Amino acid sequence: MNSEQRKDIQELVEILAKQNLNEIEVQRGDVRIRIRRESAATVSVPSPSSTESGQGPDAFADSGEKDSSRFLTVTSPVVGTFYRSSSPDVESYVEEGDLVSRGQVLCIVEAMKLMNEIESEVDGRVVKVMVENEAGVEYGQPLFVIDPLP
Repeated sequence: MNSEQRKDIQELVEILAKQNLNEIEVQRGDVRIRIRRESAATVSVPSPSSTESGQGPDAFADSGEKDSSRFLTVTSPVVGTFYRSSSPDVESYVEEGDLVSRGQVLCIVEAMKLMNEIESEVDGRVVKVMVENEAGVEYGQPLFVIDPLP
């Protein structure tokens, strides 16, 4: 996949999000791209479904955090495979408890052989890593919970 194709896919993802669409499909010649959003909305705090799996606000109680309303959930912008590091033989980009800066790489999501670096949108502390390394992720799926710095 070349950089122009990556750019086209990223633009489709942005259109999907901005227009609040659940699915978008584009065909150019013999290349067809379809992007489907499984979740109707991107969450900014842990969702009730993640609470049921033990990963919601109550899961953060052991970290001393009682007010989960200020947490930011970093979600996957694409369907793909989640990687905590750039290769298997190097350390993870971040661990729970690490301080992160805006623009710092948190992980990679591989989609169609394209490695998408997911960056932090805020300065803060990683409260929870929501996905196991090398697991498949869906569009809008929570990846990290970050406690933003004031």
